[in-house]
Amino acid sequence: MKKRERDTPTGLAALDELSGTVQVVDRTLYEDFEQIATERIEMRDPDDWPVVAVALFLDLPIWTEDQGLFGGGVATWTTDRPTE
Repeated sequence: MKKRERDTPTGLAALDELSGTVQVVDRTLYEDFEQIATERIEMRDPDDWPVVAVALFLDLPIWTEDQGLFGGGVATWTTDRPTE
């Protein structure tokens, strides 16, 4: 797998900017969705169940490049897809 070369300070600055937009979701809010989320992605990557559970809880699509989340019954968007 080819590693992407990134400038660390630029990446950290981008993450700092996102911290004002991205919110942490407390596990107690989505843990009721653990079983259904795990069932939806168990053949792909069951460790990703929290992402699917939050998407189900909030009724939102997932923005990802992780193909393990595709086909799990939750709408997904990739960076190369327009949202309009």
